[in-house]
Amino acid sequence: MGVEHSVTRATIVFGLRTFGARPSPLKVDLEYDTRDPYAVTTAYHTGHGTVRWMFGRDLLADGLLTQVGDGDVRVGPASHPALVLFELNAPDGSAVLEAPAHELATFLNRTYEQVPPGAESERFDFDHELGKLAFGNF
Repeated sequence: MGVEHSVTRATIVFGLRTFGARPSPLKVDLEYDTRDPYAVTTAYHTGHGTVRWMFGRDLLADGLLTQVGDGDVRVGPASHPALVLFELNAPDGSAVLEAPAHELATFLNRTYEQVPPGAESERFDFDHELGKLAFGNF
């Protein structure tokens, strides 16, 4: 493809919601790599290790405005307008986290400086990704 890649990172403190208690702070690293311009990776530092999730950048963007997602990751505004909720579901369990909407929007805007919305296909190397599948390198 010949286009240099870049990585946009941010660390945001989310709140892990628990029943009957205030949310527990949880450090979360967000990463956007232009080599996979459709995705955002999150790393949740739990104290028992790091849990990684990958989901669509558009899911994050849409989740700032309305409830989206129908699988393992759902994102949407909280009842408090300054917060966004993340619902993560896995076979081993689930979690509900809240994050500051402004910090998420700032991160998202920084990714748009690298690859504007709608221009992802110009940066995505489909042949490379298909080659990884063909040779089992994923």
